[in-house]
Parts: sequence; structure tokens; C-alpha cells
Amino acid sequence: MTDGYDAGFLATPLPMPRPALAVRELTYPRFSVLLEPQRRLAAATGVNIDGARLVDVPRTGDWRLDPRLPSEEQTGPDVYVRNDLDRGHLVRRRDPGWGAPAEARDATEATFFYPNAAPQAACFNQSKELWLGLEDHVLEYAETTDQRMSVFTAPVLADDDPPYRGIRIPLRFWKVAAWQGQTGLAATGFILDQSDLVDTSEGLLATPPLGAFRTFQVPIADIADMSGVDFGALPEADVLTAQTVRPEGWRTLVTAEDVIL
Repeated sequence: MTDGYDAGFLATPLPMPRPALAVRELTYPRFSVLLEPQRRLAAATGVNIDGARLVDVPRTGDWRLDPRLPSEEQTGPDVYVRNDLDRGHLVRRRDPGWGAPAEARDATEATFFYPNAAPQAACFNQSKELWLGLEDHVLEYAETTDQRMSVFTAPVLADDDPPYRGIRIPLRFWKVAAWQGQTGLAATGFILDQSDLVDTSEGLLATPPLGAFRTFQVPIADIADMSGVDFGALPEADVLTAQTVRPEGWRTLVTAEDVIL
């Protein structure tokens, strides 16, 4: 089984996006995490998905620290107790779960290491459900040309993220999906904004009653500017800013059908 993200997985070679920050690279079955030890969170993750070989394996695995890192460099269980925070998977559990059943099980269980998690408000609504289903929507489209996809996800590690229990809670998350289109590499990017759901002003995370996740399809170049991550050739492959598409800026998404591909 391939150990870590495979840059040669698509017909067009595609290296992992590289954060400007100093990171520690952690490899797992079919995905990699670039962890920023000062923030104790991932600055980028990358996973290879073979849509034609996905296996429906039972949900197994428990959240655990990665023994390759000191515990003080990981956002561990103490951050997630007695509050409204979820351990938000960055690489989704099912994404590396393809191929032989035993390999799929090992890969999905590896997504439960804490470097692959980031704090997300627990309030579940349509926008977060949409965020979780974006890869399925893009993969369905990608299957018309190639059944493989590479997906990159991470929180935006901003300087003004609110402090909480020794870390800072990210207010935005980004996701970039890439596949082999009919004319070459194709990609698109998304932002999940949970700013209205996070309030640490009194030292305790609270969920405002009218808060909501907001999901946007955005130019990959904007994600690069916001996150300080170098996406290589992906901004030029962006279907949202292609010449055949009128420049849209940030598109608010309500349903998957709002996505431009």
C-alpha cells in the first residue's frame, strides 16, 4: 500500500501543496498531513481517492495521538472535552478506503490520528452537510473522465484566530479537489466559514443560537493568498476561473447543484 500522498496518482503529476510555514510531514496509508507544530494543527493534508475502487468498510478506529510526535505538538483530547467542539476529520474517513478490504480498513482507521483533526463547531446544519458532501459531488463529475481524484484540505491558520485551551480555533477551512479532465488537470476550491459559530470571549466555547456554517466555492488563488499555501499548478487549472466561465468571485453554496465544474 502506498505510504502517504502519491504525487503521481493522476495522469498529470501533482505535488502536495506547500505551506510557507515550517511543517512536519506525516505519512499515512494513501494520505499525508503537513503539521504546523506551533499551531498544533495541519497546514495542509492530501489524499488520493480511487472512486472506482472505494470499499464500504465498517466505521472502526478511535482518536489517538500520533506516537511519532510529542503530545505538545498535537491538538489532543483535552481541547475537545466539555464543549461544543467536534474533532473534524480533514482527510475524510472514507476517502483512503479503497482497494482490498484489509487495506481499506487500515487506511480509514489511520484517519483517526489527531494530526488529521481540527476543531469544528458541533452544530450540524445544511451548510456543514454540504461541505462534507462536496467531494462526493466532484467525484461523481470526475468519473465521466477519470475515476481518480486528489483532495487537499486544512484549516486556514490565521493570526487572529481566537485562543482556546492553549491553541487557536480556526475560523475557516479550505478544500481543493483535483482530477484529470478531458483537456488536462482540472481543480476547484471551497471555503467553510464557521466564524459565526465560535465565541471564546469568556474562555468557554459557545455556539451563538443563530450562527451558521457558510460554504463557498472560491478561486484557488484566493485560498493561496488567505492560507499562505503554494498550490503549484492548481490555480491555473481552476474551473471556476477558466476563460469559459464568467468570473464569479466567491459563490455562496446552498446545494451541491450550485457548484460550477
